[in-house]
Amino acid sequence: MTTPTLRQASLQDLERCYQIETSAYEGDEAATREKIAMRIEQYPEGFLILELDGEIAGFINSGCAEQVVMSDEAFKELVGHDPRAANVVIMSVVVDPALQGRGFAGLLMAHFVEQMRARGKATIHLMCKQRHVTLYEKLGYRYVQPSPSDHGGMSWHEMVMAL
Repeated sequence: MTTPTLRQASLQDLERCYQIETSAYEGDEAATREKIAMRIEQYPEGFLILELDGEIAGFINSGCAEQVVMSDEAFKELVGHDPRAANVVIMSVVVDPALQGRGFAGLLMAHFVEQMRARGKATIHLMCKQRHVTLYEKLGYRYVQPSPSDHGGMSWHEMVMAL
């Protein structure tokens, strides 16, 4: 296997990203094709792709806001997104299920954090399932609270990283 490469997303990546999103997330928690396309179009700087041998293996996508309300479902469609805002909200961190467990999510996250630091962002926020809280704590996130969001009919936990 070659060295992973990281790059910004483009609309040519839409189908593969949608395929990974729907294979890695359960039921209604996966973003629609339209939401993924909107995130690529409106904030490509916050949409990081990881490739292996020229194939997309995973990605992170995000939006920015001055006031972060993690349970705000409209923000998943980038309602209120401002690319100049100080706070980043991660929508998806996803690796092809066939490639999970090899450290790719950590590699993606480390590169994403550095990019956001370089852009002068103040914080990065995300929601995750209980089973991922420890992973994100190891990556430098602090546990905030159980989220009032029931996105996809699931329970979520809010995490934050100060940059």
